[in-house]
Amino acid sequence: MRRALVLAGLIVASPAWADDQDRDYCPARPGLGTPACTISPGRVSVETSLADWSLDKQPGERTDTVLIGDTQLRIGLSDSVEAQIGWTPAGFVRDRTGSTIDRVTRTGDVTLGLKANFAHPDGKGFSIAAQPFVTLPVGRTPIGAGDWGAGLVVPITYDLSDKVNLAVTPEVDVAVDQDGHGRHFAASTVVGVGFALNDRLTLTVEGQAIRDDDPSGKSTQGLASASLAYMASKDLQLDVGGVAGLTKDAPDVELYAGVSRRF
Repeated sequence: MRRALVLAGLIVASPAWADDQDRDYCPARPGLGTPACTISPGRVSVETSLADWSLDKQPGERTDTVLIGDTQLRIGLSDSVEAQIGWTPAGFVRDRTGSTIDRVTRTGDVTLGLKANFAHPDGKGFSIAAQPFVTLPVGRTPIGAGDWGAGLVVPITYDLSDKVNLAVTPEVDVAVDQDGHGRHFAASTVVGVGFALNDRLTLTVEGQAIRDDDPSGKSTQGLASASLAYMASKDLQLDVGGVAGLTKDAPDVELYAGVSRRF
């Protein structure tokens, strides 16, 4: 009986302990990079792109891609470790080659990952983490990759001041070949600077370089990005952003808007 009373007391007290120990909400969106912070233990973050449109124009061809509800679920497992589940439920591709137009509607693949933080899981000061992940081919091309893939992200952030944050995100991938069969090496690096415009609004500017050694043709992409994140409350963030391609292999433009909610 005494053990039952002690257990009941711990259960009742645990929410208050979690509230006392809870840290500032740190969504992984928006932007090209990845924050080093992790979600507080026992908390869940749902981060969704309400709409994401990208345009890729190549000689004689134009491809428009729209993703709806691209979502990542982040679950705090401990003070410095979180689990991640991502999925794109709907994607629409319109491809025009000359006078021929093809339209395709597909679902995307599922991504499973973990993030382990090694210094300051709240993201304050200097923070670094490792984030391995795998993608499962539950979707269909061209939204899904057609085969399994894997990768490792190592996000690093540093507060230059109370208002300015520097972020570097290197990544290496075992990426799926363009034809959906087999895998190859790919790597990228994102460098970004975040500016706290006030207590709720943050502007982030970033640059990204991507090297992809696909057997169908190696490519190097350069991207530039700007995004705004508005913290509507301590558990709710709204965001908008845009990406511009800087090289011929990169998509021309991407625009998106999203929402993140912590529970």
